[in-house]
Amino acid sequence: MRCATSVACNYRAACVAQSKASFIAKLSIVVEEIDESNFWLEFIIDEKLMPQNLIKSLFEESDELKAIFIASRKTAKFNNRQLSIKN
Repeated sequence: MRCATSVACNYRAACVAQSKASFIAKLSIVVEEIDESNFWLEFIIDEKLMPQNLIKSLFEESDELKAIFIASRKTAKFNNRQLSIKN
């Protein structure tokens, strides 16, 4: 629960970042927290703590969000490099 809510908190922090570099760094934390959430979901499945069908959709959504945030971070890094080259 903590790492899942940390995703939201860190994304909110990224949205109000004071610089492009800070935004990128905060997105990196978001990706780390989503990955930790995935770990715990995998753990729940592997240890059979809950039925897999209840966890599977959460895991898939978490994976999709991870891909979105990784793509956003790549775009932000690319745009930041382009801005640096122009200046």
